[in-house]
Amino acid sequence: MFLRPQLPATTEHGQPPACSCHPAPAVRRPALPPATTGAVAAVLVGGVVLTALLAAVAVTAISVTVAALVLRSLLASGHRR
Repeated sequence: MFLRPQLPATTEHGQPPACSCHPAPAVRRPALPPATTGAVAAVLVGGVVLTALLAAVAVTAISVTVAALVLRSLLASGHRR
């Protein structure tokens, strides 16, 4: 009943029908259009700008950290005296 395997029906040539367990052949997608010079330049400029912003944030964070450590040291030495 429920647990009996069912054999696939054979075709008139004695071959079982094609099963869906094998993937279909890959369909070739159309090639992407070639990148234009303007698009490449825009990506490069965007990358440079984002890198510069990241560097500016990192330098600012380091500066704030150093300033906080110096202020903490000065305040701690003032309490000791």
